[in-house]
Amino acid sequence: MGDLGEGLSRYHKQGFCSFHTPGHKGRQEFFNDFDFIGFDLTELPGLDMLHSAQGIIAKAQKRSAEIFGAEETFFLINGGTVGNQAMFLTLEDTVDKRVVVERCSHRSVMSALVLSGLKPEYVMPTVHPEFNLPLGFEVEKQRIPWQEVSACHVTYPSYYGTGFKMNSLLEERTRLGVKTPILVDQAHGSHYLGPLFPPNALKLGADLVLHSSHKTLSALTQSAMLHVQGRRVSRTRLRQSLELLQSSSPSYLLLASLERASEFALDFGRWECLRDEVEVLHRKVGMSFRILSQADIGKNGIHTVDWSKILINTSPLGITAPRCVEYLRENCGIEPELWDEENILFMLGIGNTPEDIRRLTKGLESFASFAHSAGFVETKMQVEKERFRIPTLPPLMLSPREAFFAHKRQIPLKESLGHIVGETISPYPPGIPVVVMGEQMTCEVLDALLDAREGRWQGWDGFKNQTIWIVEE
Repeated sequence: MGDLGEGLSRYHKQGFCSFHTPGHKGRQEFFNDFDFIGFDLTELPGLDMLHSAQGIIAKAQKRSAEIFGAEETFFLINGGTVGNQAMFLTLEDTVDKRVVVERCSHRSVMSALVLSGLKPEYVMPTVHPEFNLPLGFEVEKQRIPWQEVSACHVTYPSYYGTGFKMNSLLEERTRLGVKTPILVDQAHGSHYLGPLFPPNALKLGADLVLHSSHKTLSALTQSAMLHVQGRRVSRTRLRQSLELLQSSSPSYLLLASLERASEFALDFGRWECLRDEVEVLHRKVGMSFRILSQADIGKNGIHTVDWSKILINTSPLGITAPRCVEYLRENCGIEPELWDEENILFMLGIGNTPEDIRRLTKGLESFASFAHSAGFVETKMQVEKERFRIPTLPPLMLSPREAFFAHKRQIPLKESLGHIVGETISPYPPGIPVVVMGEQMTCEVLDALLDAREGRWQGWDGFKNQTIWIVEE
């Protein structure tokens, strides 16, 4: 076995309790009767074709559309990324128009701007003052130029399970009588079915909705779905876009896992018992940690909170989140989805069990006792001091596509004022780009980058030597 295989084997044998993707959590029950070697097939007689489905794939997609409330559903085998990209390529009448995009959108949305050539009309999220994360979006404070844009693309829910007033956005479009498509990245809400969760975007009336089915449902990693309804987007262009972007050799294992994930999504009982245990967790450790909860609804642009995303802030304990993660991994065998200096996200999936959550509750209780006994008090003020402030939007000089293909050169960061930036740079958290390729370097952005700390930047090729790519003019 090679290094990669040995690494996977070593990790698997550690037996971590999963609070991260994929949603099946390694449970064999979701893949009973799956012959992983025998089912690794190509497009053969009787097996249908993904890009012109008329047989068994077409039937599976139709069934998934019925389950999730779409008029038509497309299986994706290049992950949710290809769904966001296909949304933009599907748009018509895009000449001299822009597309509304949240500034904290997934990086696949930024790549969709490069592929489509559309210019972004950014809307800003609301950064929560305690978590320092983009958890809200205030529709009432946004001015969306409906008549001037090709589409409005939003993220619902956020990575952390918070949702905005999607119905208000759709009602505004209806009130104005415009036909602008509303595209929704619902990657982290593919499990939104039934009364346990917030309403899904399809039910509310969105036109195109993306589900990353592997994140919280039981589909294999890299499996997703793109749902469509209404006449605001061309089904023909959508099919053409997906054929352009997706592999011509689709994995039947991924396709079959999507079919099965749709059926398991209707097993609401799996979620009901998890919700009960999450409520217990909140009661037992809510005094030691700041936990995002239903009490946050109605503040900071938050309209809904998905209880299956457990977001905790360790600042009340006076200790950093990485220390907590280290303790949970080494002493409790618990693996979270992600963390930063002060927050940890534990993501539930359909494969989690009540015992998993009880294990997490005990682990957090144990860590809180450890922190109190150790007398940690110094980190809260330090974390507050190091919080990053997002500058105002810099001027857009070129579209991301124009900047991507332009001639570029690296220069010292301190000499970049006034130049057009040739790379997209984001601090994580909160994941909102400080500058996007094609935008002009301003004093405010430059000051933020010059004060940058190590270990939290995405897309900055020259961070270590303090250089930056600019477009040659």
